[in-house]
Amino acid sequence: MKVKKIAIIAGVIVALGAIVGFTVNQTQKNVVTVQTGKVLKQDIASLVTASGEIKPINFVNVGANAMGRITRLFVKEGQHVKKGQVLAQLENVQSAADVAQMKATLASSQTDAVAADAALKTALAQSHSSSASLAQSKLDFERSQSLYQNQLIAKQDYDSKKAAYEVAQALASQDVARVAQARANLDSSQGHVNIAKAQLVHFSDVLSKTVYAAPYDGVVTNLPVHEGDTVVMGIQNAPGSTLMTVADMSVITAEVRVDETDIVNVRLGQPAEVTIDAMPGQTFKGKVSEIGDNAIVRSTGISTSQTTSSTQEAKDFKVVITLDKPPDNLRPGLSTTAKITTGSEHGVLTIPIQALIMRDKKALEEQKSGSKNNKPAPTPGTQSKKESQDIQGVFVVTPGKKAEFHQVETGITGTADIQVKSGLKENDEIITGSYKVLRTLRNGAGVKVDNSTAAKGES
Repeated sequence: MKVKKIAIIAGVIVALGAIVGFTVNQTQKNVVTVQTGKVLKQDIASLVTASGEIKPINFVNVGANAMGRITRLFVKEGQHVKKGQVLAQLENVQSAADVAQMKATLASSQTDAVAADAALKTALAQSHSSSASLAQSKLDFERSQSLYQNQLIAKQDYDSKKAAYEVAQALASQDVARVAQARANLDSSQGHVNIAKAQLVHFSDVLSKTVYAAPYDGVVTNLPVHEGDTVVMGIQNAPGSTLMTVADMSVITAEVRVDETDIVNVRLGQPAEVTIDAMPGQTFKGKVSEIGDNAIVRSTGISTSQTTSSTQEAKDFKVVITLDKPPDNLRPGLSTTAKITTGSEHGVLTIPIQALIMRDKKALEEQKSGSKNNKPAPTPGTQSKKESQDIQGVFVVTPGKKAEFHQVETGITGTADIQVKSGLKENDEIITGSYKVLRTLRNGAGVKVDNSTAAKGES
């Protein structure tokens, strides 16, 4: 009797277990395994990442202003120089001789001018003397003329006074002409002086171009020539020789290229963090100081303003970041990566980017009302453009382990998270994966949370 009761109880238990197992199995058929995350309140920043190289804000290529052989190089590559310091010397035998010749010519012309000035003064004094003699002869002639008319003197005396007056007139005219000639000689001498001065300036300029001095305090960053090399000036279609490059390293910039899809978010003054490949583990602060207006074709590096044909290739824009406190050992040309902060928010709700999905509004309403339950969630391309009205949102796990779609309004996008302005509250549990599940997950579907896969991936 006792064995019979035990058998009956065991049968009942097995039956109940079978019923429960069948029920659970049927329930699990409509349950989807998902990974979840939490809606968190944290700081978020939108970043634009770009690569480029270190460049000084001011640098000059010291080019050849004259043709000749380099006789002296006073600096080495990497050397610090001061403004006005002599950097190099070209051979200057001919130009120095020309300057010496023109100095001598100028001195001779100035001496001639002094002599011409003295001659003019002498001619003026003689002219004044002859003018006085002419005045006296005129008075004597007029007096003798009156006396002769009154028959008080002989005709011989009258003729003598008249002849003396005419001689005085001739001498005065001659002295006036002599003054004009002396003045012309002085003007000519002064002209020769001016010509000599101009030629001396010319030859002195030629001579000065054989000596090269630093335009400002800086560092010699490139020195492609050696003593004894011959350099030439540039002509219309051929650049001249470059002796060296002097860079002002007091202000250092990182010149990077930003993708055309990100440049619209970059503004002057935005903060940036710059890392340099040659200095691993160090980060330098800076700010955006310049944004290029012309797009640069990524494959060729040529600005679109310099091309006549349009292209569909990827394009970049030049952005210059001025470093706040550059180290002394930076060198132009070092590869660098910049992260520009284009926006930031403090203490806002955020979700992982992968949780954000797009759903058709009409399909969501049908799923919520329970109609068309036998149809899978619509995927991109299954709805006509006329009927579809996509909205963005996330699936929230309800206390009943259901996936409930919540429409959200988003803000700035960070590296892995995105700001949520409305539609969610802190600590809401949202579905973050997998990607395949999120594509086909239905609104109201049962879910089973399994974050072990995500935990393994993180570890």
